[in-house]
Amino acid sequence: MQSIKVFIRWRPLSPSEANTPEITRTQHAHPTNNTSALSLTPPPSHKLSRPWKSESAFTHIFTATDNNKAVFEAVVAPTLPRVLNGQSCNFFAYGHSGSGKSHTIIGYDFKHADEFGLCLSAARALYEHLDQLNATAGTNENEKFLLGLRMYELRKNTAFDLLNDRCKCHIREGQDGKTHIRGETETLADGKVRVRPIVTKACSTFDEFHAQLLAGIGRRATGTSTVHDQSSRTHAVFEVEIVTRELLDARDAVVERQSELVPVGKRATDIYLEENSKGFIQMPDGKFAPNPEYRINQAAIDEAEAKKAEFESYVQKAEEHVEAVKRSCPHACLGGKLVFVDLAGSEYYHDKGTVSTSRAKQTPQEQQEGRQINTDLLSLKEVIRAMAQKQSRIPFRSSPLTMVLREHFLTGEGSGGFSAMILTASPSSEQYTATIDTLKYGNLIGVAGENVKGRK
Repeated sequence: MQSIKVFIRWRPLSPSEANTPEITRTQHAHPTNNTSALSLTPPPSHKLSRPWKSESAFTHIFTATDNNKAVFEAVVAPTLPRVLNGQSCNFFAYGHSGSGKSHTIIGYDFKHADEFGLCLSAARALYEHLDQLNATAGTNENEKFLLGLRMYELRKNTAFDLLNDRCKCHIREGQDGKTHIRGETETLADGKVRVRPIVTKACSTFDEFHAQLLAGIGRRATGTSTVHDQSSRTHAVFEVEIVTRELLDARDAVVERQSELVPVGKRATDIYLEENSKGFIQMPDGKFAPNPEYRINQAAIDEAEAKKAEFESYVQKAEEHVEAVKRSCPHACLGGKLVFVDLAGSEYYHDKGTVSTSRAKQTPQEQQEGRQINTDLLSLKEVIRAMAQKQSRIPFRSSPLTMVLREHFLTGEGSGGFSAMILTASPSSEQYTATIDTLKYGNLIGVAGENVKGRK
């Protein structure tokens, strides 16, 4: 991760907060590096009496009158040349429930372009470039550029594929050290076993992308938070990648070769275990010794291992073909990716004097989910802190959220990768504690952003 830019977005007061005083806040521009600090004064009724002031950690502070278009043009639009050069850019929205995270990433006004969320606005801008490239390309449909959309949400220790009927997926770290999100195991003919990754929907037009995005959004989980009763209860990840059908077919071929390898590998293991179980006997003292009445069929073991190695080579060739497809593309944009993460609303349980009496009541299960959300967000903070301090061990394994985000944090090392966090904040004095915690979190990340380097 080459750099982390931190932005603040103040939302307007909601109708229910119309008579609530706003938090007193003052912006302080840094004289040389185009960043700002922010100071907040607690309301008179708050238990904290001292004002709080951040460091010059914030790249830009949006006011309550700035619409989604203004946020897109300042935060995402400048990164599109990186994406069109095959690089990855990541955007995280962080804040307490009801502060406007989903409105920023997704948007809820799909009729007016100025209020499109960042994900949809980015797709529209990318299609303008891809349409120009496709207009000058040949007639081979497999080589035309598309946008691939992946949408999934994390709830506790499980992922749900939003573009595949909320298929339940497992989060595992593979032998390659990477985190893999896989669906349920499918048993096919001839003993083949297939475990598919998160589905990628290839969209050739903006309208098609728009329709898929809306379908996925409709499958998101909601529930009651400490702020309102329509809060997103999961961390949602939206991956937008420049792809071709040739690239997607090559990736599908890897999955197929892996499914062919599974029964062959299992047979090799079974033969090895069977032969060795026959080739040794247990002695009266409990130790094992060669069975004089049976000779291990080493030829059968070697034959099965050779077959396994053959199918492993097929998987390797399929993986190499994926890389070959990328290298053979005449344009650098193939594989360029935007990742938008709509983090679940952090939950705050304040003293009676600092919480609105009208807050929604939660069930015990929702309270447990709220604690898990806070645990995930704490883990994310510790990852950022460890990277800022250049620790040798980064605690990516501390939660499913940080395991999944590991690739996105590390993507772009040495190649101009970019990450940004948008802090969505409420100006209501009733939300002072939640707001100041959000800003303290962003202050840590903003200061660290000047020093963080991509690390493994």
